[in-house]
Amino acid sequence: MIIAGQFVHADRQWTGQIRITGQTIVESGPQLGRADITFGEDCLIFPGMGDIHIHSRDDVSGKEIYKEDFRTVSAACINGGVTHVADMPNNPAAPIDDASYQAKQRHLAGREIPVHVTLYAGIGPGTRPLSFPVPYKAYMGHSVGDLFFTTLQQLDETLANYRGCDVSFHCEDPELMEQHKGAPTHEQRRPPECEVSATRFALQMIEKYDLTGKLCHYSVGEGLPLIRAARAKGLRVTCEVTPHHLYFDETDIVDANRGWMQMNPPLRAHADRLAMLSALKDGTLDYLATDHAPHTLEEKARGISGQPHLDTYGPFVTWLMAKQGFTPEDIARVCSENPGRFVNPFVSPKKFGRLEPGYTASITVLNLRRPITIERSQLKTKCGWSPFEGVTFPGSVEALYLEGVRVR
Repeated sequence: MIIAGQFVHADRQWTGQIRITGQTIVESGPQLGRADITFGEDCLIFPGMGDIHIHSRDDVSGKEIYKEDFRTVSAACINGGVTHVADMPNNPAAPIDDASYQAKQRHLAGREIPVHVTLYAGIGPGTRPLSFPVPYKAYMGHSVGDLFFTTLQQLDETLANYRGCDVSFHCEDPELMEQHKGAPTHEQRRPPECEVSATRFALQMIEKYDLTGKLCHYSVGEGLPLIRAARAKGLRVTCEVTPHHLYFDETDIVDANRGWMQMNPPLRAHADRLAMLSALKDGTLDYLATDHAPHTLEEKARGISGQPHLDTYGPFVTWLMAKQGFTPEDIARVCSENPGRFVNPFVSPKKFGRLEPGYTASITVLNLRRPITIERSQLKTKCGWSPFEGVTFPGSVEALYLEGVRVR
């Protein structure tokens, strides 16, 4: 199969063709032959976009649950133009060792879903690394289940076991949060200094234990110089940012939507939101990662944190390009190439992030001139709602290929 059109990598755009055999891109060039499909000038063809921070609540026992499962995650991905995801470990039965991780792998394989899922393993008090390479996640503060730390010393002692590993950090200082737990609002109970303090500590741990580190869902402008300084020292550290921290800020919170607008870390000041947009554009932040947390509206009304974003990933990206000055190359970097670079060490023989020979033929095609207004009836996530309901994005998903197969 030959696909023709305008292709985008992080370092260039070009008009040409790619040839796909089975699940793999086998050739790329200006003219490979008669195209099986040509995408017009309104469309851009990206390496399959990846979301490296999502939450599925699938029950590894196989029991059907009311929460998001891998099948509905996959449906939401296809709806939003996402070709691969990485699922966080803070499940009721957290994957923290070989046996529990492999049990989750077997359960996922049994689901036979088309979207590729990379699984994080959890780091909790007293855990140790698995016997094979995986990405790890450490929750500094309270999270779902019991996979979290109550003191930074406890986390330090545990991370000593993970020297040289790939560890992602939820940067909120548990000791500072304890000091603010009596504040009147969610935003005041998790203030910016909690994230900045935790950032300093995470960077110290990355250096101390020679980790390949990632800071999740970054939100505070004050922390960005610390990240830049760490990289200047040679530390291996990358950073995520979410759609909600790029689109919303504290000024968007009113009494009527406070439940919808609660997440961890919380929405920040307007200046912080602008700082996140700038840092994503200049490369300080590396990934558009949603922290997709598909809680029901009833749970949101009870004060559960998080928002669902997989269904709207592609349309949101067109907002970044049309309204925030991101180039297509910027988008290829933060949505395709960098997420691919993150998961590729753990997904062999698959290979994501480029439209080149040898890479997996997962492809996201966006139509920049076909707006979409987000409506609840369009959503595939099991929770059935979106914070972007009623928002008109300037473009939409034109097509999606998963490992050589067109699925929309």
